[in-house]
Amino acid sequence: MAQFKYTAKNTTGKLVEGTVEAPAQKSAADKLRSQRFTVMTLNEVKGGEDILSRLNPFKKGVTSKDLVIFSRQLATLVSAGVPIVQGLNILTDQIQSPVFKQIIQSIRTDIESGIAIADAMRKHPRAFSELYVSMIKAGETGGVLDAILERLSAYLEAAEELRGKVKGAMVYPIVVCGVAGIVTLFLLVFVIPTFKSVFASFGGELPMPTQILLAISDFLRHYFIFVLALPIAAFFGIKKWYRTEKGTEVIDGLMIRLPVFGDLLKKVAVAKFTRTLGTLIKSGVPILQAMDTIAKTSGNKVVEKAILKARESVREGEKIADPLKVSGIFPAMVIQMISVGEETGNLETMLTKIADFYDQEVDTAVKALTSLIEPLIICVMGLVIGSIVICMFLPIFQMSSLIDKH
Repeated sequence: MAQFKYTAKNTTGKLVEGTVEAPAQKSAADKLRSQRFTVMTLNEVKGGEDILSRLNPFKKGVTSKDLVIFSRQLATLVSAGVPIVQGLNILTDQIQSPVFKQIIQSIRTDIESGIAIADAMRKHPRAFSELYVSMIKAGETGGVLDAILERLSAYLEAAEELRGKVKGAMVYPIVVCGVAGIVTLFLLVFVIPTFKSVFASFGGELPMPTQILLAISDFLRHYFIFVLALPIAAFFGIKKWYRTEKGTEVIDGLMIRLPVFGDLLKKVAVAKFTRTLGTLIKSGVPILQAMDTIAKTSGNKVVEKAILKARESVREGEKIADPLKVSGIFPAMVIQMISVGEETGNLETMLTKIADFYDQEVDTAVKALTSLIEPLIICVMGLVIGSIVICMFLPIFQMSSLIDKH
């Protein structure tokens, strides 16, 4: 049984508050009406079990694949004339994810109680983004829900493909650098100290590079916990600061200014912005609402501010292209194509073409980045490991003179 907190008016017109237990929101509303209450607000109370469930790191969430399949299947059912509630009932039995199944059941119950589809989905932001909800709302209003769902599926697939390309570019260097770091630490902490006792037995003064390497090894052995804790503490500290307004703005600004990755991130931002805006406009979402939604889902504070500034200019009667040009984030070609799209009245078509072009640009940039990073990492690894080996072999080259002195 779920608990629902309500605000209602009794028979005398007095406003009362309380909680009621019921299996669903509709049942709770019916229960209150049977007590001659006029329901004003009715919201489910989230208990401790929900909190624990949210904190569980092993709990599976709603993936993009789940959302794409759901959107395509629902579009097919709606276009075939199946009522939305019946369609959700059919899909509930086919969904594999327990979390997503529970969400769809909750949405179905809300729709049965008279809530709009978009409003029911808005209650589950971890599954349905602001973009998704805005497009569903436009589909409901325009009576083209099946077409909107098809567009959503195509958009989500394109966005997931783009995200996969960027992740593919990032994962490889991170893994290789991690392995290289572990190997280097192992050599410094466990291997080099064994050589120290060998060198000490011969007496004499060791070469300066070897002394520095042994000092680093001693420091790591004695303060290993602190050395390990420092990057972890720095990571969580930066993560906490990133959640602040200032931290988000500073870090996002630095990210798009990075020599190689910054250019890639800009291309991703342009591709995401143009595809999302084109999809929303084509779906019938008003331009100001579309830009507000895109800003919230941009993923970068600098890009978000640029889009919001452009939105204010559009509100005042200006074109989209002019304020985007001032931001300095969007390339000249994108500005020109958007300007042409506005003048010809084919903005959504032009935006889709830009998105397709920049998807190819991202793909090319990722391949170039991967081919550049691989030899660079090998060179860095070779330099680090080679330096360690040379520092350890320098005393061996001088071993004969050390033995003679001894």
